[in-house]
Amino acid sequence: MIRMTEKIKKTINRDKKIINTIAREPYPLVVAKGSGDYVWDISENKFLDFTSFISVYNFGVNGNAEIRRAIKNQVDKLMHPAFLDFYAELPVKFAEGIIDMMPSGFGKVFFSNSGTEAIEDAIKLSKLLTKKKYIISFYGAFHGRSIGSLGLTSARISQRENLGPFPYVVHAPFPNPYRPLSSGMDPDECAMACIEHIEKNILTKEYSNKEVAAIFVEPVQGEGGYIVPPKLFIKELRRVATENDMLLVSDEIQSGYYRTGKFLALENFGVTADIYTMAKALGGGMPIGATISRTSLGDVLSGAHGGTFGGNLVSMAAGLASLNYAKRNKKHLERMVKEKNKYMMKRLNKMKDEYGIVGDVRGLGLMIAAEFVKDKRTKAPGAKEQEAVIKHSFDNGLMLLGCGTSVVRLIPPLTMSMENIEKGMDIFEDAVRTVNTGMSRK
Repeated sequence: MIRMTEKIKKTINRDKKIINTIAREPYPLVVAKGSGDYVWDISENKFLDFTSFISVYNFGVNGNAEIRRAIKNQVDKLMHPAFLDFYAELPVKFAEGIIDMMPSGFGKVFFSNSGTEAIEDAIKLSKLLTKKKYIISFYGAFHGRSIGSLGLTSARISQRENLGPFPYVVHAPFPNPYRPLSSGMDPDECAMACIEHIEKNILTKEYSNKEVAAIFVEPVQGEGGYIVPPKLFIKELRRVATENDMLLVSDEIQSGYYRTGKFLALENFGVTADIYTMAKALGGGMPIGATISRTSLGDVLSGAHGGTFGGNLVSMAAGLASLNYAKRNKKHLERMVKEKNKYMMKRLNKMKDEYGIVGDVRGLGLMIAAEFVKDKRTKAPGAKEQEAVIKHSFDNGLMLLGCGTSVVRLIPPLTMSMENIEKGMDIFEDAVRTVNTGMSRK
């Protein structure tokens, strides 16, 4: 069991006094250090990491030795190059490396500092290049919390309340195979109902295709509940975008960089976007954002966009080292992600059969989730069950994150040993079993 010390309590109290309110998980983790599969808090409690620190540490907590070495070497040379005003080789080299990983026809990269900035860049790029002003996004989407990206976000009311209006965005339903739009719909029927809403309602009753610049989509909805849409949906989105002269923008910030087993999550659906946004794991642990577009779309006018810290050389060094590692180990990474997914999904499906509080399990690669319910028949969300499972796991040394209304995401580093994957799943199942037993007695 984890020891709750006075040092931890005092640090949390100091935090609450001085740090503006932000989201916190329902457990008192005060991180101090990490390495590989593990994290230690300020009282030397040791945790197995099934969060990758929100899908950032894909190659191990605190990055691997190669990434850390690149960071240390660059710090002694130059950190901030004022890349908005001056040239530097490292961002160019990193951009060229990213383009090597992209589908044919991509050749433009803009660097920023975070996922939400990458989305802001994509919004501006979409509007500037198409000369149109409206954007289609989806219910359940999470694209960031700055005002532009927040307009696209529709995961929960607390993220948007008192911050509107967001007049340039219209939202469409996103197909959730576990919770379809109408009872009895199969996944493809649900997918087509969502597509029909775009074609028959949005594009005929709200805004014409002459006004809509782009469709923004997460290949797998993240904050909204790790929802994996039917392949048909993504393929039809591509068709709708092409037929209506709109851009398709893929938000790969959480799902990209081999998290789903592919460099780009959209690859799983056999579709290519016009613009991709990446962040999180792309920087190997350092702040970064990247917006990557087709060469054929052209460029924006000088001065139309910029940023002081985009292209920071320390972030570029970390990102390049991480990318070089990924390229050298591409086949191994893809194989291991596939094997670990198979093992974890087998365990989770067994839990779904055995425990009444597990309503659904789903995921691509190592972007996996379990949805908790109060009742399997009604599918009433089990928010209390979700929180109890996360807390019980934490008390026994496993870090987890929630999402959606009652979902727990399981996103270990891609490089985590199979032994520790099994250990983490044992702790998780013990938590599910304990909470399930407690709930069934009430």
